[in-house]
Amino acid sequence: MFIQAPALASQPTIRHAFFTRQGGASDGIYASLNGGIGSSDDPANVQENRRRMTQALDVAPHALISVYQVHSPDAVIVEGPWTGERPKADAMVTATPGLALGITTADCGPVLFADAQARVIGAAHAGWRGAVTGILESTVAAMERLGARRQDIVAVLGPTISQKAYEVGPDFIERFDREAPGHERFLAPAERPGHAMFDLPGFIGARLETAGIGAFTDLGLCTYSDEERFFSYRRTTHRREPDYGRLISAIALTP
Repeated sequence: MFIQAPALASQPTIRHAFFTRQGGASDGIYASLNGGIGSSDDPANVQENRRRMTQALDVAPHALISVYQVHSPDAVIVEGPWTGERPKADAMVTATPGLALGITTADCGPVLFADAQARVIGAAHAGWRGAVTGILESTVAAMERLGARRQDIVAVLGPTISQKAYEVGPDFIERFDREAPGHERFLAPAERPGHAMFDLPGFIGARLETAGIGAFTDLGLCTYSDEERFFSYRRTTHRREPDYGRLISAIALTP
């Protein structure tokens, strides 16, 4: 049902999970642990799936917090469940025990952060646009505002589309070269002329290394190639399916 990272699992004050698509109530293209509120799945199934996630994390059913993700560089500080609409952002941080920060992905990079000593955690949705424009750095900065120390922050990248499955076209290459100069090494030649294979996990790791955090781990899990365990937006697109399930990656502080 979920995968854990040793770097986070070793911390007794932190609970986390990179949930797979297995162990849920949904069926069809959403089978089975679809956590996407924005999907066209039966809302009752999504609610039940998220309840199962909170049970696995040992938090209250209302305590799995998510944002309206828009591929932005914006990180928000969370102090409790939202009282109105979810804010538009792509990362959350908190120092409040019992809240599970849940990021939704289906190829983009889910990154969970923790400073166990300061008891500050974060979760970021890092697609290529967010990574280029600063979502990872924004998450670290927001954690620092809550008392975290950059050099004590551990970050883990969960299931993400791998370079061998991520072909990009000329428009992407042009924009990436313009907005992320000096990072051309993350674009490898593709079979099709004018195209490239983009290393999103490698780029995320490089941004976090430059940000100066204490440690970074990539679990090395490819959403596209592992259909049994993971949803993939790109795989769905290639098959011309009408929608796709969403994976949840979540982290919480113990009370």
